[in-house]
Amino acid sequence: MRGRNEPARFGIVLYEGVEPIDLGGTIGVVSMATRVLPALAAVTIARAAGPVALAGGLRVIAEHGFADAPPCDVVIVCGGPGWRAQLEDGAMLGFLRGLDPSRVASVCTGALILGAAGLLDGRAATTRRTALGAEQEAPLVTLRAVAPTSAPRAAAVVDAGVVTSGGVSLAIDGTLYLIGRMYGAAARDEVARVIEYDRAWAANCAALGVVGAG
Repeated sequence: MRGRNEPARFGIVLYEGVEPIDLGGTIGVVSMATRVLPALAAVTIARAAGPVALAGGLRVIAEHGFADAPPCDVVIVCGGPGWRAQLEDGAMLGFLRGLDPSRVASVCTGALILGAAGLLDGRAATTRRTALGAEQEAPLVTLRAVAPTSAPRAAAVVDAGVVTSGGVSLAIDGTLYLIGRMYGAAARDEVARVIEYDRAWAANCAALGVVGAG
């Protein structure tokens, strides 16, 4: 476990059609967490450095492409309506397959991309539990088709070596969980208080649970 002044870098993976709240819930928590953990940092990574069009029309700048992404202590794949195209994207899947699975995480439908890359084979995992719009089934159901040997769970966060978190706003819970895994529960809870999310964190844990490794 790291001391509070020891550095850690989060890599946030973007692609066309990421849901902005998934990006905000991850990188926003890391930004606020620097009040407690001053050496914590985050970088954005995409197929290529430069503009990325998110869902809803927002455009952001990815700092790094897959080829020049710096070493990260954890790499988080965001979710959003663009996830389907990523299941067939060789560059995305190759990048993920080249990572240490114990340093990989996802938010929402980012888990389906991890599943397509084979990183959820034989592992419990979670993703969004409800179908939206034209979706025929909930992503949690689709996960079994994408990764047939995975074990989908309805949970806030699942840590089966690879860490997956549930839909949309649970990006915050997933990021808090990862901070706790690195820096300990006390630091995680202090960050939750700083962002005034401590009651929501406790409520989500009580309602959905956190499924631990093993």
